[in-house]
This record gives sequence, structure tokens and C-alpha cells, in this order.
Amino acid sequence: MPEGGQNFERREKYLTFAEIERIIRAFTELGVRRVRITGGEPLVRKHIPDLATQLSALPGLEDLSLSTNAVLLASQAEALHAAGIERLNVSLDTLCRHKFLEITGNDDFDRVIDGLMVARQIGFAPIKINMLALKGLNDDEVIDMAEFCIERGFSLRFIETMPMGSIGGRAAAQHYMPLSDVKAQLETKFDLVPSVMPGGGPARYFRLDGSNTNVGFITPISRHFCDTCNRVRLSVDGTLHLCLGQMHSVPLRPLLREGIDDIELQKTLVKALKLKPARHEFGEKPEQVIRFMSSTGG
Repeated sequence: MPEGGQNFERREKYLTFAEIERIIRAFTELGVRRVRITGGEPLVRKHIPDLATQLSALPGLEDLSLSTNAVLLASQAEALHAAGIERLNVSLDTLCRHKFLEITGNDDFDRVIDGLMVARQIGFAPIKINMLALKGLNDDEVIDMAEFCIERGFSLRFIETMPMGSIGGRAAAQHYMPLSDVKAQLETKFDLVPSVMPGGGPARYFRLDGSNTNVGFITPISRHFCDTCNRVRLSVDGTLHLCLGQMHSVPLRPLLREGIDDIELQKTLVKALKLKPARHEFGEKPEQVIRFMSSTGG
């Protein structure tokens, strides 16, 4: 979250669960097989397991997953698993309580760890820990986080910071570290064996030799993966974002509430996907994207 918070979307602008289901149904009828419920933080939306139940029942949808900060996970994990979510991505940038407070602005470290342990016990698999690599903040915890994941059977993914807007651009410049540095740290203790994981995402995976733990590297800056990017994001207000690093988007909520039929909705989605840009321009134009990740979604 930006310092001082941000203006949240008004509730009347939220897509209803029925509207979300209709859009996702159109995507699955066009061949999309994987959907992730993300945020912001998705678990602050009331009755999110009900949405998961609706989406997991869609014909053709093969994989429904969830990204969360895990603060509210312990109380909802069982309902989410029963609703059809099997895979989790959990944001955890540090194992130190005081650093957690500094990075997030909240003293919720114990709740996050409790949520992870409950999710593991219930049977979510895989559980992937997403760690944003931050020079000067958590770059001394690379080995610790790997060992934490090995001991608990989690997968681990390191992510480079992305400059989102003027504030994000300054923060990224201050704390940016290429994941080649992270990989070099890991190689001082582990042999990294090339590996793969299901999910169709941008990470390059290695198994930590001697364990069952996979480590992934997501490198939007130092080694961008734009040529193979297969992601779009549907925001709570019905805006379809085609790229995190560009401002291309298509507003779907007005079309739904004006009565667009299913065939025209699918045509709109196909037309929108043609707007997906060839690549981001974080390096060339780091301040052109003025939205925050907390509102766009990760």
C-alpha cells in the first residue's frame, strides 16, 4: 500500500459475483483454462468462497488458484479449499517481525504464519511463497527463506520490484536488486537443478538439490518475459487490464449493465486481447503507469 493508504473503489462499482462469473465463463468458452483470484487482497471481499464455488463449477476451467497476503487465511482456508481452490500463492517478504512491520505497515506477521500452517494442514498444494527481493531490506534473508520453505514443504518464488508510478518508481530504484544476485546467494549453499511447475506462469524454476522444494525466479526487469506473457487482469470495477507495465485496458462493467449479449461479450474480449502490448516499458518510461499494485492486483 502507498503511504497514507489510498482511495478504495466504491462498493456500487464492484462487479457482482454473477457479473464476474459471466465474464470468466466467456473466457473459458474461448479456451482459457486457468484463473487466479487475486487482489489487492481478495480475502477482504465478503463471501469470497462463494465466488470460488461458482467459478470452479464452470465447464472447461481446469485450475482455480488464489493469491493472498494470508492475514485472513486461517479462518477462510477450509471454505476456500472446499470451494475448489487447490493452489495458493502467499506474499511473504521477510521472516523478521520488525521487517514485516516496516515493509507492510501492519503487525500481522503471526497471522500470516498461522494462515500458512492452517493451509498446509488442510491440504493446499502447492503453496508458493512469493518473496519480493528488496535490496537493503530482505536481501540477507534469501537462505533463511529457502530453509523455511524446505522445512515446511512450500515452494518459493523470488520477484523483482516493478516501478509502478512515481512513488513506486523511486522505491523500485532504491530497493531494486536483480535476481541474478539472489540466485548467486542460493548457489553458495544449494545446487540448483532445472525444474518445472504447473501453472503456466512466468517463473523459471530450479529444485534445491537434496530437497523437494522448487525455487522460481520472476524477472520482469532484468530478463523480461513479455514474449510469453499469457496474463490479463480483471479488476473489481470491471476493467480488463492487458499489461501491468502499460495503460491498455477495456471497461467491461458498462457493457454488462447495458445488456451486452454473450456473443458480443466474447467478441469484445477477443478484440481486447489484440490490444495486449508487445512489451512493458518499465526501463524506458518508469513513471508512465500511475496506478498502484495494491489496486491493480498481483
